[in-house]
Amino acid sequence: MTDIYQIIEKARRTGKIEKGTNEVTKAIERGTAKLVVYASDVEPKEIIQHIPFLCKEKNILCKEVDNKQKLGIAVGISVPASSVAVIDVGEAEADISGLK
Repeated sequence: MTDIYQIIEKARRTGKIEKGTNEVTKAIERGTAKLVVYASDVEPKEIIQHIPFLCKEKNILCKEVDNKQKLGIAVGISVPASSVAVIDVGEAEADISGLK
């Protein structure tokens, strides 16, 4: 299976992503997110704990990764990323379909 970080990176290069919990939450609520990824090592947990529930409600694919630093690198920023939403899958479409 393709690594989630690689999928995020591919979507960033060829499609469109939103990063940061506020932007991700908005993308979920608008229904524009195709895939949401959040890091399990975010403290405090309250920052991201609503994300899986919102995704389930909106029927959006949601995955947890282990490291916010690696997630930040995958989205091309030099700081940790608590969560990321893929808005336009770009060339990562097949990879994301494979996650379901």
